[in-house]
Amino acid sequence: MKTRAILAILLCACIAGTSGIFIKYMTTMDSGSLAWMRTGIPVLLILPWMHYQKRGFFRSNPKMVMIASGLNATRMFLFFMAFIYTSIGTAIITLYTWPIWVSILGSIFLKEKFKVQQWIFLLTAFVGIIIAYSDQTFSLADRDFVGILAAIGSAFFYSWTVIVFKKEIKNYHPLEIVFYQNLIGAVVFFPFLWMIMPTVDVAHLQVGVCYALIVGIGVFGLFFYALNHLKASVASSLMYVEVVSAIVLSYLILDDQLSPRMMIGGSLILLSSFMITRLNTDEVPS
Repeated sequence: MKTRAILAILLCACIAGTSGIFIKYMTTMDSGSLAWMRTGIPVLLILPWMHYQKRGFFRSNPKMVMIASGLNATRMFLFFMAFIYTSIGTAIITLYTWPIWVSILGSIFLKEKFKVQQWIFLLTAFVGIIIAYSDQTFSLADRDFVGILAAIGSAFFYSWTVIVFKKEIKNYHPLEIVFYQNLIGAVVFFPFLWMIMPTVDVAHLQVGVCYALIVGIGVFGLFFYALNHLKASVASSLMYVEVVSAIVLSYLILDDQLSPRMMIGGSLILLSSFMITRLNTDEVPS
């Protein structure tokens, strides 16, 4: 079961690398509208499934689940805001502090034991991200500073949602967790979509629907499945593979330049992920 969960999280990370490409093609939408597409569509699609399956709402600790949903809505808005206000490299480096936060919070609130070797490989993967994007522009101008603050907030809030859902995931199906994860955002961000709808063309809406299906449901369905069988710190650490996926897909689809630093950084991330995977598959299956 643990091996299947690791494969699920690695597949999740590879697919998640498409996020930047989708966002690139939805340039006519502001952060609020993008956030609704990402949260609202999964809610609308999963709700009929929950009704058909006769799954009762909020079967366990509804207060904590809704708090996590609210945190996710906040982090989603800040996520898009970070990419709008600062460079992609700066945003990614800052956003990807979230696995480090999860490892720290997991050791405190979930009592997860994280081996010294895992800490080393986790930090090595983060260094890989810094190297991969070190040749891009980094600025502390007013606009960039706002983007950096948004990215820090997004990373911190997201780490908290992972901790809360890890505690509750035994009581829900992974698709239910995806539903609750997005529920507050679907309600809060709907006015943004309503205001911008007359100016958005059909092509961008189609891309937005695909983004919600592939990332909102597919990626997080796999993530929450894996989270049910792995430590939160391990699942989060393996998500660094998303950065390598994003670099490769940008090179193949968007014709972005693949620099030597990106190759070195990507190699460090893949090596670290492989070692973390090996450390966990060598343990007794959970």
